[in-house]
Amino acid sequence: MIEFGTPVFWVALLQIIGADIVLSGDNAVVIALATRSLPSHQQRRAIFWGTFAAVAMRVSLTVVAVTLLKLPALKLIGSMLLLWIAVQLLLPEEESVGEGMAVGSMGAAIRTILIADVVMSMDNVIAIAAVAKGSLPLLVFGLALSIPLVVFTSTFLLKIMERYPIIITLGAALLGYVAGEMALSDPLAAPWIEANVAWLHSVAPAAGAIFVVAVGKLLAARAEAGEEQRPLVEVGVAPETSVTGDTSMHKLLLPVDGSDASLRAVDRLSILRDCYREPPEIYLLNVQHILHKDVGQFISVEAMNAYYHDEGIKELAAARARLDRAGIPYQHHVVIGDLAAATIAHFAREHGIGQILMCTHGRSAVADLVLGSVARGVLQHTDVPVTLVR
Repeated sequence: MIEFGTPVFWVALLQIIGADIVLSGDNAVVIALATRSLPSHQQRRAIFWGTFAAVAMRVSLTVVAVTLLKLPALKLIGSMLLLWIAVQLLLPEEESVGEGMAVGSMGAAIRTILIADVVMSMDNVIAIAAVAKGSLPLLVFGLALSIPLVVFTSTFLLKIMERYPIIITLGAALLGYVAGEMALSDPLAAPWIEANVAWLHSVAPAAGAIFVVAVGKLLAARAEAGEEQRPLVEVGVAPETSVTGDTSMHKLLLPVDGSDASLRAVDRLSILRDCYREPPEIYLLNVQHILHKDVGQFISVEAMNAYYHDEGIKELAAARARLDRAGIPYQHHVVIGDLAAATIAHFAREHGIGQILMCTHGRSAVADLVLGSVARGVLQHTDVPVTLVR
């Protein structure tokens, strides 16, 4: 049993918070989607009671999972399941179908939040039960800290994880490490391991982490190749400032994610535009991350498309305002894709783009390699000339 306040306790607490963050982002988005059509006063109440019920249910399920994991062989099974969950974390999301019904009342919103959280949190429950190692105080303390963080900062956390893919990789490696530890502590296997292969205690956790990252990256590379062949899904295309539509014009693509760095590319465009013999046709592009496929079981396709559109328009707003002030005509597009770099390259091919102008985040080449860079990914996926702005 892990004692409160010990170094082991604090390490496990950080592991619980980390696992909860990387596995729970879309759960919190469901809360926003389920309540978006309600009046504002009902939204707050539905969010409170829906979240309260979901948290209570999740804690109860996790306590049950902790108890079950004390039974022989279940930790071995759980560790295999946790490895699968970790590998899935590194794969591109499949597009949500959107089969859920529209939510029209506060009661329906609360019910949607509760059921969706139960269905979508099973991977989360297994992971946290494994990290807690049978310590209920650690379990309750960790969930009490992490759940509000996920609920109230979900959109921010999702954007951070999109921008820095290393967070997802580290989260998957953490789950693989925990899976390795979990298998060794199974009541059925632990005595034999201690007597015959005790050295596995120093090898298995790291091997689990390495296995997850290696297999996940391999499968992700294959999935990424298929992603480039799928038709683009575009939502809410309504350019307010029209362009000429002349197919002979040079087409310039400007991906925008709402960050200050992407606005630097917009400012550079205002300078470079005068250098062209003829002003190019400007395409502003925002890529929205695909929500978890399970979201579509509870939320209608109309609600999801409205969410994608609204988030995309918010992230395009500052760039559009700058171009409007400069009197530069453009089209704006919001597309859905799990891999931003591949989606940008795909859009460029489909629209006959002649040049891509985009920002880097001002990091060094080493930092881009370690943290991941959309700009570097675009360079790998397209043969269209790319101009990078720091």
